[in-house]
Amino acid sequence: MTIRQPIVTICGHVDHGKTSILDFFRKTSLQGMEAGGITQKISFTSYPKSQIEKAFPFIVKKGIKLEIPGFLFIDTPGHAAFTNLRKRGGSLADLAILVIDINEGIKPQTAEVIQILKHNKTPFLIALNKIDNIGGWRTNKDSNIGLQRSIETQPINVKPIFDERYMTIAGALSSYGFDADLFYNIEDFTKKITLVPCSARTGEGMNELMMMLCGLSQKYLTEKLKLSKEAKGVILEVKKEKSNDYAEAVLYDGELQKGDEIAVANIEGNPTITRVRVVEEIEPLSVRFKMKEKVHAATGLRLQFSERIDVLPGMPFLAYDGDKEKVKEIFKKELTENIKTDKKGIIAKADSLGSLEALLVLLRQANVPVLKAGIGNINKADFSNAKANLEIDELDAIILGFNVSTNEDAKELLTENKSIKVIVDEVVYKLIDNIVEFRNTRRKEIEKAKLMELATLCKLKILHQYVFRNSNPAVFGVKVEAGKLTPTTNFMNEENEDVGRIKNIQENKESVQEASEGMEVAISIPGVNFERELKDRQFLYSNIGEKQFKAFKKNRELLSGSEMKILSEIAEIKRKKKEEWGK
Repeated sequence: MTIRQPIVTICGHVDHGKTSILDFFRKTSLQGMEAGGITQKISFTSYPKSQIEKAFPFIVKKGIKLEIPGFLFIDTPGHAAFTNLRKRGGSLADLAILVIDINEGIKPQTAEVIQILKHNKTPFLIALNKIDNIGGWRTNKDSNIGLQRSIETQPINVKPIFDERYMTIAGALSSYGFDADLFYNIEDFTKKITLVPCSARTGEGMNELMMMLCGLSQKYLTEKLKLSKEAKGVILEVKKEKSNDYAEAVLYDGELQKGDEIAVANIEGNPTITRVRVVEEIEPLSVRFKMKEKVHAATGLRLQFSERIDVLPGMPFLAYDGDKEKVKEIFKKELTENIKTDKKGIIAKADSLGSLEALLVLLRQANVPVLKAGIGNINKADFSNAKANLEIDELDAIILGFNVSTNEDAKELLTENKSIKVIVDEVVYKLIDNIVEFRNTRRKEIEKAKLMELATLCKLKILHQYVFRNSNPAVFGVKVEAGKLTPTTNFMNEENEDVGRIKNIQENKESVQEASEGMEVAISIPGVNFERELKDRQFLYSNIGEKQFKAFKKNRELLSGSEMKILSEIAEIKRKKKEEWGK
């Protein structure tokens, strides 16, 4: 039986040490490389069995016989990059290393990663990084002693701090449905998540991390790693150059050779058929690619096609056997499994298929419905869809963009229409927080607007020094003490006597449709004689009915403090004549 190397992705919160751990793995075998080479932007690192044995003799000493041909580490930069790694039925990664700073614990991005790993059913182990940052930690330089012994022999004041920090993380993981423990305490690795304390900076625990990676892969992934003949892969990124475009891709099953025909999916699931003109494979522990006639999974590739095709990041590809309908069915099933939209909702955009799928998972968990989902920058079509939502439900007139920008033509339209909200961010957890907060605020505004259609809450202070007309109609100055003043609002005085309805509001001799708290304006009220009816009055209140009062009271969370105060004062005035009013 031929098995391929497992595909491993390293994920976690920003600054918890993802890159440092991968760099440690690489550095142990990259001594002769040019300076800076290991930090160059590459999408994957091929890490063969021979290098594991050379760099980690500890594993050989432990008597572990390596049967896997090595690892393919995915190293796409950016927090959500691992979410690009999708294939039919789940995650492209066979295994993930979730990196958590032992001193900081589970952060929002960590929580997000855990949710996506759980959704994708990706097996993972946890590197509890930065143990050397625990105050007073004594780093063990002797690999023969081993990590367990090093932890157990820490100074008496340090060991309890370590125990408390790792147990806090284990406790937090239980809220996500995972039982976790230190690797040396676990007997059945199918029932518990493995915690490996380590420091990518000092190297302590890195032997054990690699040992667990190898052991878990060999024991639990062998069936999954069996190779078939048919080529299957995922396009990670498309790079456009003057001479030609090339795609960085991962071949996760089968074999591919120069001249093969492949089918690449688009967002609708329709296949584009093309021929592979050039195949280049990533060299072991290198940033360089080497031209090949034939390659086998799992491996990182650079592909050039026979013609320029429009390929979106994250899209699947497979060997084409001439049956276009069969391929179309496979792609459509694969995409509809993961891109599920609702009958109504917001517009969601992301930079790749995997990012979009991850975004949809998190939006679903946050109870945010999605009407349309797509890949690429925000464009005119997204604006049109959001504009249509204004008529249906303005709560959904939102375009959400994950790691994308807005095209110029869409920017112009959005500038003209302020009712459509665009929320973009490169960090998906911030995006989710922002949209949830915005929708909650917008929902309250909409509900309050509906409430205010029933009646307006307003308290006016009469400015006696500004009486412009005594009657027919009475025109005088007022200050809006609280609430909002609008034409046609009916007012009463402090004794619950009806004063009349506002006909007109003027500010600086110009008619206005409303006046807000703190504004001084002139108002006209027909049928009122100011001298006789208002000369001795100080305040006017909107004259609301008992039913309207109860509606306001029921929705008190929508009202400001000053509006609640008006409501209370109105109730007091009304109860002078009817004690049970509004109760």
